[in-house]
Amino acid sequence: MSNNLNQSVTTKKTAISLKAKSKPNKTMNKIITKKSSKQQNQDALRIIPLGGLHEIGKNTCVFEYNDEIVLLDAGLAFPTDEMHGINIVLPDMAYLRENSHKIKGMIVTHGHEDHIGGIAYHLKQFDIPIIYGPRLAMTLLQDKLEEAGVSERTNLKSVVPRETVRIGEYFSVEFIRNTHSIADSFSVAITTPLGVIVHSGDFKVDHTPVDGEYFDLQRLAEYGEQGVLCLLSDSTNAEVPGHTPSERAVYPNLERIFSQAEGRVMVTTFASSVHRVNMILDIAQKLQRKVVVVGRSMLNVIAHARNLGYIKCPDDLFEPLRSLSRLPDEKTLILTTGSQGEPLSAMTRISKGEHRHIRVKEGDTIVFSANPIPGNTIAVVNTIDRLMMQGAKVVYGKQQGIHVSGHGAQEDHKLMLALTKPQFFVPVHGEHRMLVKHSQMAQAMGIPQENTVIIDNGDIIELSTESIQVAGQVESGIELVDRAGIVQDTIMKERQQLAEDGVVTVATAIDWSGKLVASPTLHLRGVVTKVEQSLLQQLVNRTLEQTLSDRWSNFTYSENGTTDVDWDSVRHELEGSLRRLFRRELQSRPLLVFLMQKPEKPAVRTTRRRRRSAASATSVAS
Repeated sequence: MSNNLNQSVTTKKTAISLKAKSKPNKTMNKIITKKSSKQQNQDALRIIPLGGLHEIGKNTCVFEYNDEIVLLDAGLAFPTDEMHGINIVLPDMAYLRENSHKIKGMIVTHGHEDHIGGIAYHLKQFDIPIIYGPRLAMTLLQDKLEEAGVSERTNLKSVVPRETVRIGEYFSVEFIRNTHSIADSFSVAITTPLGVIVHSGDFKVDHTPVDGEYFDLQRLAEYGEQGVLCLLSDSTNAEVPGHTPSERAVYPNLERIFSQAEGRVMVTTFASSVHRVNMILDIAQKLQRKVVVVGRSMLNVIAHARNLGYIKCPDDLFEPLRSLSRLPDEKTLILTTGSQGEPLSAMTRISKGEHRHIRVKEGDTIVFSANPIPGNTIAVVNTIDRLMMQGAKVVYGKQQGIHVSGHGAQEDHKLMLALTKPQFFVPVHGEHRMLVKHSQMAQAMGIPQENTVIIDNGDIIELSTESIQVAGQVESGIELVDRAGIVQDTIMKERQQLAEDGVVTVATAIDWSGKLVASPTLHLRGVVTKVEQSLLQQLVNRTLEQTLSDRWSNFTYSENGTTDVDWDSVRHELEGSLRRLFRRELQSRPLLVFLMQKPEKPAVRTTRRRRRSAASATSVAS
């Protein structure tokens, strides 16, 4: 790590010290000027979101002033059904790779995967000198970095509420306690040479938090009184009227369901929802049910949360998975991952009968204490159906009162705006309609339309003390990651083609005269067709023979008195002919694997006239 960074930490109690180009930006400004990155105003603060806009997930934001960059969060998103074989989705970090020498540090607001899940991958591409964040997030992140083998490429520093850290020459950041669905969550106030930027982080206003850690509304109000240049605020529930209920609202409903269950209780929720997990464990203890925890992420989060004091329960509440078979059903609670129908999660494998230790029984009560993230609904519904078909009673849905959002609704957003009283406003963290609704809400509360911008990933916000504008764009697509690493666009297109139309393999051998040595071999996999394979075989033979006959003279040339063949052109021409054939006959576009064996170069024969010795010649003459 660089030792000449001007970084210090002070505590303050009362004083404020497949790569896609980005989409056309959406903005509420009447006039937006576009500038190249080289033409940008060096005295302006630049804010560049690389993820988290017009989508849910991969929240990543860049704050840049002169030659210094500070990052805020670096999350991941989950793949869609069309992303075959992909484990996670990351924002394209090309801009940060190109400007890695400017990076002075990172701010982490909380420990959810959509905010910290990408950091370990990014550290393989560029260093981040120091990362500041809450204790739980830093503990979870440390595990991720060690597992990825990149823990030496940064320093992790835990912070407490109202602690201020300096990053580089131009940025100081105060961490302000907020309330969310995970313990240890912060809003941040970033002091820059131009003024204070407040980023809300993920938040809701919970007046009865499970851990007793209240939203520090007073601190936000103090910043609002002294002047906030710009507010960037969570827009996730901007369409939802009213207030988001307290996390404690689910406690009596969970307790009622657990107490009425006659057999085993299985509960699935987000592993990172520490408050929810804490309540589930508390109810289990009250009802004298032993808890079996299933799923690596759930085990890790519970262990760390207990070490940090966010979860308080006796050791004997837990039983290992291997002891499950000897526990009475009416005294058992299984806490597991899989609330989003993830293919490899414990609950999904249980529903398919693929889990080694757990089988669904008649009389099991299975509780989904989470709502599906957009894009996961079908997977969750299918999991619920499979569980029901095995005789389980499945409790799910908003009407059951067993889940509340961790994001504020409209009245929570209005309170954030009222407390901070920003000069400029940027809605973030949400899909486009949410950003629009949040922007309209800000205007209704007195922020002029020209002081609000709706942006997309990659847009460069140029902020001064007098104006806000979108001044250009940087590259901001996505990077797809499977178990082997980053997956290139060409590979994803091939996977998509395989999934939709199957694969056709043709193998052939050609001699030096442009003739087929033998009949080509044809194999179809995943291809649906009414054409008989014998007929298709004949068409392949005919197509190859016709192409070679018509074009062979174009592929041969003479060099140094010998004839040679451009085999690359032969392959390209034959592949093109076969693709057209399959597209016409199969009415689809299967992936073509063409294997062409070319002959070895013929040996160059030279004739030598043997000299006869003089003795031999004499002998013959005589």
